[in-house]
Amino acid sequence: MHPRVSVVMPVLNEARHLADSVAMVLGQDWPGPLELVLALGPSTDGTDEIAARLAAADPRVRTVPNPSGRTPDGLNAAIGVAGGEVIARVDAHAEIPVDYLSTAVATLEETGADNVGGIMDAVGVSPLERAIACAMKSPLGVGGSRFHVGGGAGESDTVYLGVFRRAALERVGGYDPHFARAQDWEMNHRIRTSGGRVWFTPELVVTYRPRSSLQALADQYFNYGRWRRVVARLHRGTANVRYLAPPTMVAGTLAATALGVVWRPAWVVPAGYAAAVTVGGWMISKGEDPAVRVRVPAAIATMHWSWGIGFITSPSSLSRGLPGEG
Repeated sequence: MHPRVSVVMPVLNEARHLADSVAMVLGQDWPGPLELVLALGPSTDGTDEIAARLAAADPRVRTVPNPSGRTPDGLNAAIGVAGGEVIARVDAHAEIPVDYLSTAVATLEETGADNVGGIMDAVGVSPLERAIACAMKSPLGVGGSRFHVGGGAGESDTVYLGVFRRAALERVGGYDPHFARAQDWEMNHRIRTSGGRVWFTPELVVTYRPRSSLQALADQYFNYGRWRRVVARLHRGTANVRYLAPPTMVAGTLAATALGVVWRPAWVVPAGYAAAVTVGGWMISKGEDPAVRVRVPAAIATMHWSWGIGFITSPSSLSRGLPGEG
């Protein structure tokens, strides 16, 4: 007998994508019972009206309010009313293949894992979006996380989105509402430290749409960095080399640039970084149009610097209320 699967989807100002995202969930080849719970934040673009029409058209779709509009609150609210033994997180702008749920549930059963996920396949349309996608799928841009760059199946620190055993979510208390960002990594950490397993499989590929401007990309990665610092404060010893590389680069490059005012050889550091990003950007974008390739170095640098500055400047006030924090 197939387990009941509940897909939970936090929604905020997703009028452009919501109908397509819902159709992808309802069109899954999953042979067992399925429901979709939309956690509706305070949207201003007509999202709620679209959600109401979708719920009226298919009894498998239901909605739950998420007054704060924050992702962890929406996920917890949806999980709270969901009835499935398996809980799958899907974002309203993600594009999942038709066999996503059946593959994920089969992987849960085969591996005994508590959470499985796959590849966040960044796919852009405009030249800048395609450049950002190149950066997001390269170790030069995002480090070696398998959910970004691919790799063999196996246990992982975290995965993209996630398909969970409900029992595991209940064991760790769901998403921590404190984390506006990095809530996936933080909860997967708690799953692992409670004795559970998080499993990556390259068979699960989800299409992700990158930001459409460098400013939006900078805001995204700045918040990633500042909230990853909060995770590091809460879970001591989790800030590994990959996470410390951007703030170290920012601090070192700024220090060398300042030193270069009185000792010019120090300028080799910022010049070397610029050269590495430029050459590396061109190398990882082979096969792309020139209009894309010329933008890749800027995308990589934006991600590095925004993440690093966010990590360095993350205020201690973001940690208030966490265990062991004032």
